[in-house]
Amino acid sequence: MTRAQLMVPYRFGFAALALVAVSAQFADTLENDYSVVNFFSFFTNLSNLFAVVVFTVGGVRTLRRRPGSRAWDVVRLIAVVNMVFVGLVFNLLLTEVAGGVLPWVNVVVHMVMPVAVLVDWLVLPVGRRLPWAAAGLGLVVPVLYSVYSLVRGAVTSFYPYPFYDPEALGGYGPVALYMVVLLVALAVLSVALVGLARLAGRFWKQRSRR
Repeated sequence: MTRAQLMVPYRFGFAALALVAVSAQFADTLENDYSVVNFFSFFTNLSNLFAVVVFTVGGVRTLRRRPGSRAWDVVRLIAVVNMVFVGLVFNLLLTEVAGGVLPWVNVVVHMVMPVAVLVDWLVLPVGRRLPWAAAGLGLVVPVLYSVYSLVRGAVTSFYPYPFYDPEALGGYGPVALYMVVLLVALAVLSVALVGLARLAGRFWKQRSRR
């Protein structure tokens, strides 16, 4: 069996785990009369659901022997940037503000899935098919999400994360500073992930020649 075929149950298994986790948190949200729109305004929930789709579609593509493509590589890059960013931001900045999340769900969506997506990226790397310029596309979803969160927050006063909230930070100046820092961190992360994919591709190619 090829590495891609061996990763099919891995992808399906983690996709199922993430879907169950997000669904359990959503059920808890409904039971506590929490806003559904607010639930789907958290980057963690959106990123995990996107990872579920990417893992599922990726597994199906392998079963159908679909070849890789640059468009699919970009989709995978977006998923891995989102999930690794979720893991880093939560574990570095937000460990004390996840009070409403079920404990086991918190572990799955903030710790297990970021690692699972990164492992998938390294075990099945896109290699040199993905140009360095594609790293910029890894920023698109987080940037659009940030714009949405800031605009919606100004209208509804709901901010999914404290670094978007001007009242919590003492004005829009600190919010802008946070956004610049996060954007730089995202850019570095996206470039690093493209670089890791290229290195991993070279590693697996060398192993296959032995």
